[in-house]
Amino acid sequence: MPTHLVAILADQLLLEHPALIHAQTLAPKTDIQVVLVESQARLQLRPYQRHKLVLVLSALRHYAAALRADGWQVTLIAAASWRAGLLHTCAQFNPDSIITMAGAEYNARRAQERWSSWLGRAVTVLPNRQFLAADVPATGTKRQTMESFYRMMRVRYQLLLEADGSPVGGSWNYDAENRKPLPKHTPIPLVQRYLPDELTLQVIADVAAYPQTYGDASTFGLAVTHAQAADALARFIRERLPDFGRYEDAMAADEDVLFHSLLSPYLNLGLLDPLTCARAAEAAYHAGLAPLAAVEGFVRQIVGWREYMYRRYWELMPELRTMNAWAATRPLPEWFWQGQSGMHCLDTVIARVWRTGYTHHIERLMILTNFCTLAGIDPVAVNEWFLAGYIDAYDWVMWPNVSGMGLNADGGLIATKPYISSGAYIKRMSNYCAGCRYDPAVRTGPDACPYTMLYWNFLLTHQPRLQANPRMGPAVLGLRHLDDAQRGDIQTQAVIWLQRLSEGTSA
Repeated sequence: MPTHLVAILADQLLLEHPALIHAQTLAPKTDIQVVLVESQARLQLRPYQRHKLVLVLSALRHYAAALRADGWQVTLIAAASWRAGLLHTCAQFNPDSIITMAGAEYNARRAQERWSSWLGRAVTVLPNRQFLAADVPATGTKRQTMESFYRMMRVRYQLLLEADGSPVGGSWNYDAENRKPLPKHTPIPLVQRYLPDELTLQVIADVAAYPQTYGDASTFGLAVTHAQAADALARFIRERLPDFGRYEDAMAADEDVLFHSLLSPYLNLGLLDPLTCARAAEAAYHAGLAPLAAVEGFVRQIVGWREYMYRRYWELMPELRTMNAWAATRPLPEWFWQGQSGMHCLDTVIARVWRTGYTHHIERLMILTNFCTLAGIDPVAVNEWFLAGYIDAYDWVMWPNVSGMGLNADGGLIATKPYISSGAYIKRMSNYCAGCRYDPAVRTGPDACPYTMLYWNFLLTHQPRLQANPRMGPAVLGLRHLDDAQRGDIQTQAVIWLQRLSEGTSA
């Protein structure tokens, strides 16, 4: 019988898992039992996008097969919960101790702290090694900006630096060069689709039987193994990274991914390593295969934005879940589950979520959370929707991104200003407005774009507070061009529109 049990969470599918490495310092493989649990409580916690469920389950089952092929004794068990799965496995094998790696999510880590009392045996919880920021000392401030954090990470991991420690190209950040709208008829490389094997086809069939889920799993084509994820990274570096930067903020009604990497689901599951991704992009720059602005933008997303959000999540939890700085209490409209708002941009993005489980970060920020901020939607409801719909959604990434960066519900602890805009931004950065009944240049009347009307209403409603924010002040100054009658028209129409929204009749 094995003397040690290694418990690996479903989002920790690392090639070199710390718990496996640690266990081998204590005993040979023959004395170690690995347990993976398909927790039905977690899989049916929300009305998930079926692509998310297929991705997690297929990757987990492929991981179990890979471990067995490498000589490990593996138990993959479907159980009512992780606790039930562990209790069953301990009763079966009676190990002396359990070794695991700390979960990335708050609830998972708190549960691991209780494993020893649940199971009546020693539990070793190793530090999480899926994130580069795990070893970075805390600054002691609650308001460290992402930019300062990002520069510190670049220095720590020696990314895009000259020999003297200065940034390659003379600048740390090339974001100003990465804001171009997509020209018409721009050729977009296809994202590689990985045909499901027999194991994945069985998962698709299993997920089809799950109640209260969304999407069509028969169209699933995501990477589910380390080899496929590595191939997805290589294809991105070769085919889409060169144009990633300049069109990073662009949106298109008829393109799901554009030049984005679509690597976040694999990073968040442990199928890819963040530093490997960043160094692959850096190597492409040095080889002359991609411009500096594109490479720096990608590196900033990986070692800056992603790691910063993980750090802020752990600094602000669990209070982050209840933060609501703008006192937003309106329920999430039911049409977020069907995409029938009447706004072309919003309906297209919502439909994309339920068709693929993915939209890129600007659509999340400037279409989805922008609308929810302006409309005063309850942050908890918005987070629950994102957690249900996205293939890369996990607690640690959605709460800081949605509540913090997207909704500014944390009062500015993560982002220094609310990310809000009128329909003018959407028109400038996309082709959505060409197919919409609303006019982004109109604030009031039957043709007024709801984004534009709600944007100006938000500025009017929160004028003193926004004006005190150095980054929002210039936007609020635009209110001086509105006379009393115009202000009254905007606010009157907004009140009516938002009341209808609350009643489920707005569009």
